[in-house]
Amino acid sequence: MDKILQGLLNWEKIEELERSESKEPGTILGAHVKTEGLLLQAYLPNAKSVTVKIDGKERAMEPADTNGFFAVLLADLRENMREDVSYELFAEYENGDTETIEDPYSGRFGSIFTEEEIRKFNAGTYYNSYEKMGAHPMTMDGVEGVHFAVWAPNAMRVSVVGDFNFWDGRRHQMNLLKDCGIYELFIPGLKPGITYKYEIKTPKAEPMLKADPYAFCTELRPASASVVWENKPFAWTDEMHVEFRSGEEWKESPMSIYELHAGSWRQKPVAVDADGNNINGSQFYNYRELAGPLSDMAHRDHFDCVQLMPVMEHPLDASWGYEVIGYYAPTSRFGTPDDFKAFVNQMHEEGISVILDWVPAHFPRDGHGLAAFDGTCLYEYEDPRRGNLEDWGTLRFNYGRPQVSNFLISNALYWVKEFHVDGLHIGTMASMLYLDYGKRAGEWEANIYGGNENLEAVEFLKHLSSIFHREAKGAILTAEESTAWPQITGDLKEGGLGFDFKWNVGWTNDFLRYMKCGQSERSERYSDLTFGMLYNYSDDFILSISHDDVSHGKGSMLGKMPGDTREEKEVELRAAYGFMLGHPGKKLLFMGQEFGQADEWSETKGLSEKESHDNTHLKEYVTTLNRIYHQHPALYEMDYEPEGFQWINCTSDKDNLVVFARYSKDEEDTVVFACNFSREKRENFRMGVPHAGKYKEILNSDAEEFGGSGLTNEGALESEAVECDSRPNSLTITLPPSGVCVFHYEMEKKEEMPDEKDADAAHENERRFSGFSDLSIDPVQIVKAAGGALAERGAGALDRLSETVGNIINKTKQ
Repeated sequence: MDKILQGLLNWEKIEELERSESKEPGTILGAHVKTEGLLLQAYLPNAKSVTVKIDGKERAMEPADTNGFFAVLLADLRENMREDVSYELFAEYENGDTETIEDPYSGRFGSIFTEEEIRKFNAGTYYNSYEKMGAHPMTMDGVEGVHFAVWAPNAMRVSVVGDFNFWDGRRHQMNLLKDCGIYELFIPGLKPGITYKYEIKTPKAEPMLKADPYAFCTELRPASASVVWENKPFAWTDEMHVEFRSGEEWKESPMSIYELHAGSWRQKPVAVDADGNNINGSQFYNYRELAGPLSDMAHRDHFDCVQLMPVMEHPLDASWGYEVIGYYAPTSRFGTPDDFKAFVNQMHEEGISVILDWVPAHFPRDGHGLAAFDGTCLYEYEDPRRGNLEDWGTLRFNYGRPQVSNFLISNALYWVKEFHVDGLHIGTMASMLYLDYGKRAGEWEANIYGGNENLEAVEFLKHLSSIFHREAKGAILTAEESTAWPQITGDLKEGGLGFDFKWNVGWTNDFLRYMKCGQSERSERYSDLTFGMLYNYSDDFILSISHDDVSHGKGSMLGKMPGDTREEKEVELRAAYGFMLGHPGKKLLFMGQEFGQADEWSETKGLSEKESHDNTHLKEYVTTLNRIYHQHPALYEMDYEPEGFQWINCTSDKDNLVVFARYSKDEEDTVVFACNFSREKRENFRMGVPHAGKYKEILNSDAEEFGGSGLTNEGALESEAVECDSRPNSLTITLPPSGVCVFHYEMEKKEEMPDEKDADAAHENERRFSGFSDLSIDPVQIVKAAGGALAERGAGALDRLSETVGNIINKTKQ
């Protein structure tokens, strides 16, 4: 080697590179301007020779050693004496293979991060970090390739590896950005669809392979590599839904949620290959295949929301998605990110909202995941008393580290902004809030005030809800929190966590405990029916019968009911669902429970189509409950105001009876529930009513159409001025055994002249759809496009719809 060239080489850096321990390979590789000329250096392990093509000329590079390091000094360049000069490398390997390379260490391919983005990343306020972290196909200086970026501040070295470089961590060592711990590298020539991982050498010089925390796509399990995904513009057609959502008053609207596990809602028979082996993942339907049947079912049964158990990538089917590895990747079990976008889009076209279970509470210990990501406790707490969740064998996020908090908040926004989902649900929030969750004495450390509250988690949740509601207009946050932690849905300014809704797990446990009892025991547990109203206004609740209630040996909803036959159990289940309809709070029901699935849920098999087809009575009953729920604002409009509910009789413990009324802002819409949880028929049962006048039975769980015996109350019932239940007016009804009767107050209306009605209706339609006539858009089709469920969205929905349509049309005009 030429002595001048040899004297320019930094042998310490070269040895560091060849040991694959370089944090800054770009400081020696690529082109560097020296006094003597332009120094070009390349590291290509196993290369026999390397030639550089620059300025239209080919120059042979000299091997500095036998390990694959090559260099050349170009003293005759004039115009291109700069570090961002364009050149190509041509390599010939020992095995005879050849390769033409755009050098990833060329000065043409600098950092894509701005100083402001780095500052925000360090501060935990880089809420769109996913736009540059991870793997992004892009063009730099006219060259196509993929840019990689990963946070691993304590690593000795990070490399991108894959089939494209023989999974050799020496070949694409990444450059560490100063003061932020982010490694990045642009690799020319790579295409979307390639698999990759990061090879990270820990501070102890131990190499390990890690999936990309920001990967947007992954291999199908059990394979675990990340996949480069090109996020091309998606042809969304749900603008109507998203615009409408942004003005939706969720608290005053009906919300009937159908919770499901995508992998077992429907399953195909496992396919086999030519050799008779099972084809991995063949039992799963694609997201697009699920969308049609699911939206049809939701429409038919009057569910206005679907809530999916986690669809983020996870290695173990049996975890149901709650042990996430790929927070930014819809699981490849059901297709690609675009397939999932198509799923959400179709649901929105049908007027059905989509909520996702989201897991910021913990993550698994799988070697390719977040655990000890850079060889240190990076995403988790270092102290096992804080970081370990022994009951699940998982690790708790370190919420006090800004970059970790940023990773999660950015992820929450990602699902709303990139996939248009309408909300996120956090399960088992107690594991975040309490330092002693699942731990025995001596296994946890108190906070600085001596308490068991995880103060960092509390601040994280407040930060999350603040940013989420600012950035994700109209989307909601819900939580499952099984203790009495105050103000989950409270205002941030008043010390609350700022969530929109909380699952009422206490109500579920109490109510199911009551329903499971035999008739003789129910009187002793009567308070389980009524206790929930004592704390009902402490948070804004969703009444949930979720997957947790029909798994882990708890049996299905039908299986919980007392009775010797299916028919007897269905009678009890209809009563249970009827009471749930009347109790304040939004509603959630897990899949299969709408038709009375006999067995408890298992993720290993799909719902029984035969069982669903055979149990038409219960399905019709649940559909009717949902229809009535959406038709009457009294059942949802004042869920979270004490004026929306009133006990009429909550002291009949011996008879297992409760009577109560629900109110809307309009006195005309008053609904009265009479619930009999004994097996004794009660004829001529007198109950107090809120108003004098006529009442019409709008639901009877014993109606023949639902499989009952037909003990219904026909026609309009007139109240009498007979005091009952401390009310001056009362009704006499027939109350079937284990039955629920629902009555609507029929307020006398002032008669309007037909021409006045017609004039008012015409004026209202003109107001709502003014300005549409000059466009080739049919308002009826607009309403249809927004989803048939809009007609059932509650008071003011049509006004908000017309405003939304107007906004969209104005944008179109512009």
